[in-house]
Amino acid sequence: MSEDDTATLDAWIRKLDYPYVLVSDTDHSTLEAYGVWGEREWQEHRYMGILRTSFLIGPEGVIERVWENVKPGDHAREVVEALRAA
Repeated sequence: MSEDDTATLDAWIRKLDYPYVLVSDTDHSTLEAYGVWGEREWQEHRYMGILRTSFLIGPEGVIERVWENVKPGDHAREVVEALRAA
């Protein structure tokens, strides 16, 4: 989910030939409901932004697992392992 508008996301998808649907939340309502809109810090600069968090949502729509402070390098492996264990 992104705070960017749909036109920006669509342009990014076309440019990179990205094979997934991206969801826009420009008013942060869903991001706030999931608790992932908050204060971040980068190079001693504080700002509001999306906290790197992943949710594994089961077939019944229930959140089965949450990963906070996601590091992209190993995260895909962690998710696949969680899916296999389910």
